[in-house]
Amino acid sequence: MASIKNNSFLIPLLSISLAFAFGGLAGLVTQQAIPDWYAQLNKPFFNPPNIIFGPVWTLLYFLMGWAAARVFLKGRHHKWGKTALYHYGAQLVLNGLWSLVFFGLQQPIAGFVLIVILLFLIERTTHWFRLVDKTSSYMLYPYLAWVCFAVLLNLSICILN
Repeated sequence: MASIKNNSFLIPLLSISLAFAFGGLAGLVTQQAIPDWYAQLNKPFFNPPNIIFGPVWTLLYFLMGWAAARVFLKGRHHKWGKTALYHYGAQLVLNGLWSLVFFGLQQPIAGFVLIVILLFLIERTTHWFRLVDKTSSYMLYPYLAWVCFAVLLNLSICILN
């Protein structure tokens, strides 16, 4: 079996690709709803232009994947590393599920419930990442901040509609 040193490039590539795969699936659902359903919603004054979301999520998925790779490489044989990666996987699935519920099923209230749970899972993931590799936890801070903003945006859409 190849040593992990030989995979030091492959692991981040696979991890980032996995994050982008989840993001891509969520993006497909989102893209279909934006011109029709989402465009008709009342949105708060602080709603960013639609063009902002793609670049932001691209950066966030890249950082998430890279951070997960660091945790895998440093902590895959340790209980904390495995716990961190379980949390990461759960939040990644919930991230995609939020897009499906909010945009695909057009259910902002259910989306709000999911995004609050997602925020909690991101915080827990960040906590566990910090125990394995502090740098990887720092790489999740922009994601944590963006989802805090998304919680506020989702709640505002619920209230305004």
